[in-house]
Amino acid sequence: MPTIRVSMTDSQFKALSKIIYDRSGIHFPDAKKYILESRLTHRLQELDLEDFDQYVALLSMGPYQQDEFQEMFNRITINETSFFRNDAQLDVFEKQILPQLLEARAKTRRLRIWSAACSTGDEPFTLAILIHRTLGIRLSDWNIEILGTDISEKALNVALAGQYTNYSVRSTPKMVLDRYFKFDGRLYTLNEDIRKMVSFEKHNLKDRLAAKRHGIWDVIFCRNVLIYFDDAMKNQVIGMFHDQLAPDGTLFIGHSERIKDIAGKFEQMPIPQGFCYSKVGKMARIAA
Repeated sequence: MPTIRVSMTDSQFKALSKIIYDRSGIHFPDAKKYILESRLTHRLQELDLEDFDQYVALLSMGPYQQDEFQEMFNRITINETSFFRNDAQLDVFEKQILPQLLEARAKTRRLRIWSAACSTGDEPFTLAILIHRTLGIRLSDWNIEILGTDISEKALNVALAGQYTNYSVRSTPKMVLDRYFKFDGRLYTLNEDIRKMVSFEKHNLKDRLAAKRHGIWDVIFCRNVLIYFDDAMKNQVIGMFHDQLAPDGTLFIGHSERIKDIAGKFEQMPIPQGFCYSKVGKMARIAA
């Protein structure tokens, strides 16, 4: 059956975008109304709904509103990610930040990393690979905790399966593919040793209490996510990261993102291609 485009009025867009913002923090400006309209038209047809007023009602009441929100969220977001994405930044993590942290944590031999909004798990698994090849035989002496979180259950299910298409590993060096993946002609299955290094959990970045329950992290990755938030949500998320990051920890964000306007929280580290931040005053504490 062909999809017949259902028009979305300004009032319907306002109601729908408010639901999305209230539950996820993602901001859809007026200029992006066409995205919601085009990506959800087919869903209305599947549900046999006549217009977006009925869809807003479905998302607002009844026993299936949470399930439908997940379905909607999967359709309106694009989980653009891959293994070894932005290798220059990952090189900064592996060659500069990681060695410093391993030295600083030499007594406890415990390292905690949070990959926030990790989508299908490509990022936290990449970090696990970098740590695995850095520590080598010393890995068994360390307690490495890597947590990947995302709001999308569909994306997390891919991460838990540990199987990826050629598109997901398009930036992965061949030596890494040969060592850490098994290819069956269609999918790349990640090595079990790497999969065991990462745990996954559904988490909404609006939920500060859930984040607090996980305690303090040495490194937080949250790349290419802040661009979807307005200033209020951005401040809220950055404040949460500040609370959950160790005093000498590092926050990594996307190369197109900046948090310099959030005064008193973080300062950008002077590392080319790092796009990484430390808590304000870290350098002074180290010097002391």
